[in-house]
Amino acid sequence: MTAKKTAKSKKKSGSGFAKKVLWAFLALILLGVGSAAWYAYKGIYYNNVHLGEKNYRFFFVHTGDSFDDVLMNLKQEGILRDESSFKWLAMQKGYPDKIRPGRYRITKGMSNNHLVNMLRGGLQEPVRLVISNARTLPELVGRIGAQLECDSLALMNLLQDEVFLKPFGLNRKNALAFFIPDSYDFYWNTTAKDFLSRIGSYYEKFWNAERKKSASVLNLSRGEVATLASIVQQESNYKPERPIIAGVYLNRLRKGMRLQADPTVVFAVGDFSIRRVLKEHLSYDSPYNTYLYAGLPPGPIALPARDAIDAVLKADKHNYLYFCAHADFSGKHAFAANLAEHDKNAAKFRKALNNRKIFR
Repeated sequence: MTAKKTAKSKKKSGSGFAKKVLWAFLALILLGVGSAAWYAYKGIYYNNVHLGEKNYRFFFVHTGDSFDDVLMNLKQEGILRDESSFKWLAMQKGYPDKIRPGRYRITKGMSNNHLVNMLRGGLQEPVRLVISNARTLPELVGRIGAQLECDSLALMNLLQDEVFLKPFGLNRKNALAFFIPDSYDFYWNTTAKDFLSRIGSYYEKFWNAERKKSASVLNLSRGEVATLASIVQQESNYKPERPIIAGVYLNRLRKGMRLQADPTVVFAVGDFSIRRVLKEHLSYDSPYNTYLYAGLPPGPIALPARDAIDAVLKADKHNYLYFCAHADFSGKHAFAANLAEHDKNAAKFRKALNNRKIFR
């Protein structure tokens, strides 16, 4: 073999080796890029939430939370399968600069992309708030505060602010009447001020021109109507009778008679387990005791339902001044226009209570 052929062979051999190295290098690059692309794809689109047996759960981002707070809470609540991939995508999408408080529904199979987009966009799910069946304002406010981010104290402070209440024709004593029982949707992070502002708009919508006119005909304010409605409601669960009972109390008010409503005594005493009002209860000194004080009590003795308010506004016109529960415990009442007739009805009911051994 000549020297020239040997050199040519060596050159060819070196060139082949270089190509192999180059191809190997390119393969490594492609493998790295592919791995990175796969990791990125998986980090973006694959399921990254752990909910156990649940199909969904709610996650709360509080007002003032930082990205670190959100990340820590997601980690502490065991929601993320892989924290690093979530953090990487959140950074890519600029979520740390767009933290939005709220109540978020996290569902099974949710990817990082879905989760980050939901949190960054503030796509929270409203709270269905049911306002009903409250005996006192603190009780109702406590239930609301337990379901929304705004606390009970902030709500109560506003509801005891005469300046806030005055445009609605209410005061501190009858502020419970500000709430119209219904189901409402609120975002969890609604502030106390915004919450009550919306409740105020519902209040004004309920008290339309027709209801205001009816209240005016009765010579009652909206707060007084609600107060009387709460008494009527506590007197009877049998709704068809409520307009009749409302008529009894309106007749008493017109004549200057004391209402002598047992539910107001129970409210005054503060023992809602009382089933039978006794003489000892009737002497309990309180402005809510309508056996001792004439006129309506200072405010509602319970949150009146819509139908109870309308029962007052559309009260039956009759000459009844008294009523008493039927002795058959049907929930219905016996009505009377004079005391003698009422005393007979009351005696029957007292006997029925004694027979059933209901002494308190």
